[in-house]
Amino acid sequence: MKKILAVDDSASMRQMVSFTLKKAGFDVTEAKDGVDALNIAKSNTFDLVISDVNMPNMDGITLIGHLRGLPDYKFVPMLMLTTESGLDKKSAGKAAGATGWIVKPFNPDQLLATIGKVLR
Repeated sequence: MKKILAVDDSASMRQMVSFTLKKAGFDVTEAKDGVDALNIAKSNTFDLVISDVNMPNMDGITLIGHLRGLPDYKFVPMLMLTTESGLDKKSAGKAAGATGWIVKPFNPDQLLATIGKVLR
């Protein structure tokens, strides 16, 4: 079973993402912000990280930059799930090591299709 780390400061968004992924057969761990996610990631390994961009304590782009610096996460796919659709944010995300970008509100089928592409 593939393990996914879902990071979002919105509890309702985490629940929606988690519900969608668990229903599709994934093992999901939730984190409330980038600091929380980084601590969880340092003591676990995941097959995929899905993160919001705008969060308190540590934003998603900074989180991805930190994760890419860890040996276990060099090649792990990382998707940004965010309301941000501006090119500047996307460029910053890509530069930090984001694999893909999904704009909220997300369509569960689209989310699962994107995950299917990156988890081959």
